Amino acid sequence: MDLFGSLMGGFETAFTLSNLLYCLIGVSIGMFVGVLPGLGPVAGTAILIPITFGMEPVTAIIMLSGIFYGAMYGGTITSVLINTPGESASVITCIDGYQMAKQGRAGAALGVAAIGSFIGGVVAILSLALVGPMLAKYALKFGPPEFFSLMLFGLLLLVALMGKSVVKGLISAVVGLLLSLVGMDPGSGAERFLFGQIELIEGIEFVVLAMGLFGISEILLNAGDDMKLDKPAKINGLFPARHEWKPTLKSIGRGTVIGMLVGLIPGASASISSLMSYSMEKKLAKDPDRFGKGAIEGVAGPETANNAYSGAALIPLFTLGIPSSPTVAVILGAFIMHGLTPGPTLFQTNPDFVWAVIASMFIGNAILLFMNLPMAGLWAKVALVPYKLLFPLILIVSLVGVYSVNRSLWDVGLMIFFGVVGYFMKKFEFPSAALILSFILGSQIEFSLIQSLASSDNGMMIFFERPISGTLMGMCGLVLVLSIVSAVKKKRSVLAEDAEM
Repeated sequence: MDLFGSLMGGFETAFTLSNLLYCLIGVSIGMFVGVLPGLGPVAGTAILIPITFGMEPVTAIIMLSGIFYGAMYGGTITSVLINTPGESASVITCIDGYQMAKQGRAGAALGVAAIGSFIGGVVAILSLALVGPMLAKYALKFGPPEFFSLMLFGLLLLVALMGKSVVKGLISAVVGLLLSLVGMDPGSGAERFLFGQIELIEGIEFVVLAMGLFGISEILLNAGDDMKLDKPAKINGLFPARHEWKPTLKSIGRGTVIGMLVGLIPGASASISSLMSYSMEKKLAKDPDRFGKGAIEGVAGPETANNAYSGAALIPLFTLGIPSSPTVAVILGAFIMHGLTPGPTLFQTNPDFVWAVIASMFIGNAILLFMNLPMAGLWAKVALVPYKLLFPLILIVSLVGVYSVNRSLWDVGLMIFFGVVGYFMKKFEFPSAALILSFILGSQIEFSLIQSLASSDNGMMIFFERPISGTLMGMCGLVLVLSIVSAVKKKRSVLAEDAEM
């Protein structure tokens, strides 16, 4: 079937009443999560995974994906109207967006952000539809050694780019890999790391770990804060002035390209794409001094970039089975829980599923455009909900959700334990995302390693003898060396500054 026919088939599935309803629910929750400071798309997605049990896989992934890209839209509103980013990717938007709001141009800032987000998101999804099948077909040539090398490379990139310390990133990744080993050995069936607890025989449930590390830890981290938020700025007019359209559209174009490229890099985040876009707009501007004082390009570029990133970040997941960000890792966990294996075979074995999810993203972005333009003021008021009312509700949803997985109080206790662990990890700046990503990839890395060594006559040399695998292993070594050198330089510069003081 050609691309057009596949996409039309996807729209046919996506337009069913249940899928449309859950797409709407997903993007609405995503907006809600994005608007609320301190929650974020990772925690929002993790907390709501239990709700998808009993759903059809396509419906579940449509809803969870909607939360992911919906949160990118939602964070803009509070950044512009009350100078409070709902999630990290919208921090950059505060710089010029809030200044525009103070000048009475909040509507124009939100308008270009919504239009740019829609364009960036749609172009990225189109690239997934165009590039995905071709990349998946090429990846079918990969054997176990190539997959092992690829996942190891992705894991090292994630560790290198996450957090301020490479050492802390490595520690988090190693802990995640160790947790993935709990249960039964896939090769021999031997029990390991059970510590006398029969409940661990099938390993640690992904949803228990994710909800603890991201959901419960966020509640603990923010419970003591009593944030006083300003009243949202008034919205007048939703479009820029006529003379601003040309530079705005150029910014949207550049933001789309930057966001898509960053989305393909494992470990890069939407924050990086926003920052890169803002830096480029400032460098290319005829009058850079306008930035920080209400430059419309400083809103259009970064907001387009973070939404293009969210669409492009799904390309490695669908084609290679590699999560490129923490939220995508949570979605990968949902794939596995629903009996799906993302990767090169997904387009061949589950084409109806793939095209329905892709089609739903076009629909979801159209819904978000409507929700952002005329309803921005309403969403801004959501951010004013007191945390003392919000957090108990999130806690109850988390406790009931994790209990419903296996109807086990052991899982509830384990989630709370991981919540406390996640709290201290955030306090001491250990990247939780590196832990959850290595936990998800751990079982796949182990399985690929066992398969590779079983078919090898030269032991570990199989990873270096094959051209693709050998190249990837060489890149792994390069990333590791560069990370160590960067960490040493950073340490020396800190010591030098301390010595001068």
